[in-house]
Amino acid sequence: MKAAVYDQQGDPSVLDYRDIPNPNVRPGEVLVEMQAVSIEGGDLINRRMSPPPGPGHVVGYASAGNVISVGAEVCTRRVGDRVVCFSSDGSHAALRAVPAVQTWLLPEGVHFTVAAAVPISFGTAHHCLFARGNLQSDETVLVQGGTGGVGLATIQLAKHAGAKVIAVASEASRLVRLTALGADHVIDHRTTDVAQAVLDLTKGAGVDLVVDPVGSTLETSLRALGPEGRLIFVGNAGGGDLTVSLWPALQANQSLLGVFMGTQFAKPVVFSKVDSVLSDIAAGKLEVLIDRQFSLSQAAEAHDHAERGKPFGRVVLLP
Repeated sequence: MKAAVYDQQGDPSVLDYRDIPNPNVRPGEVLVEMQAVSIEGGDLINRRMSPPPGPGHVVGYASAGNVISVGAEVCTRRVGDRVVCFSSDGSHAALRAVPAVQTWLLPEGVHFTVAAAVPISFGTAHHCLFARGNLQSDETVLVQGGTGGVGLATIQLAKHAGAKVIAVASEASRLVRLTALGADHVIDHRTTDVAQAVLDLTKGAGVDLVVDPVGSTLETSLRALGPEGRLIFVGNAGGGDLTVSLWPALQANQSLLGVFMGTQFAKPVVFSKVDSVLSDIAAGKLEVLIDRQFSLSQAAEAHDHAERGKPFGRVVLLP
């Protein structure tokens, strides 16, 4: 099969499109013919920073396609099922063997391109807002990295829950699109002191909850957070070390809560939330934003765009 692989970590140029053996389907797994691959932040970090376990490594968390073979002991999936799947690697390929329990059935009307971007973006956003952040309908949420996949999902889910949403991004045209998605206020981090703007908008109170997938913005997030507020830090899209002085948080009785979704999807309650989101997308209640589509053979170019092109939403590969 064709796949985008790498033999050593590095910049996008390490990705090579070539033939590799088809995956074996073990008991409990299904073989999925890929129709769309969502490039996730973790994919970029792994390729850039993590030595592969061996040559010809296939990176990638999230993808969607058709089940073409079912392994022994699988009774919940069958050949022909349309699914979106999640695993620690293997998405950047024409075929993928994944545990059946790490797949979600696609509702009628949900396209593969859209579905591939759902589990990580919306699953993460939902977990941050509700399971960890305990968001209430009368609260105010600050969303860092508003134009990323998690940011866009967070804005919509928080707004649907009745919260007031403040979103951070850059460029006037992108801020207008965030307002259309439900953000009550938008802040351009390039021209504005974000924390001060939040304090002005909240009459000095600060926000109740911050969802920060950027990492390098943690200090700003804490400054914008009100007393006894909650900061959810998830991922490290901004790169660098996740460091911040904790004395202000201690004195304000604030809570810092980390989220790493790689260990969460195995939990039935988290898994079921993705099913719920897929249903809402099929019903038109939520929108998945796709920035650009590339062929799998253009994986290096697609990764470069995902890292440096300031995408509005997810970048998708088409095998």
